[in-house]
Amino acid sequence: MQQVLDIANTYLENARNAADPTVALVFCHDTEVSLSQAKKAAKHINDKVMRERIATAYVTLGDLLNSKHHKDEARAFYKKSEKWG
Repeated sequence: MQQVLDIANTYLENARNAADPTVALVFCHDTEVSLSQAKKAAKHINDKVMRERIATAYVTLGDLLNSKHHKDEARAFYKKSEKWG
């Protein structure tokens, strides 16, 4: 699960640094897929640190989408972060 979160964070960093908005959105989608996998794995364990890291990644993804004017998508990720934080 740690590796999946690391991958998600790498996608987030690439999305932040992408000059092309379309490329940034592709990285955001990849982040979402990775977080979905981490979420599935985290449901089977009770690791508070991992739950917080998942929540933080969702907030970061929401912030990034919000900055790219995708407010509805951002709100959805903020809601997901609340479930994990």
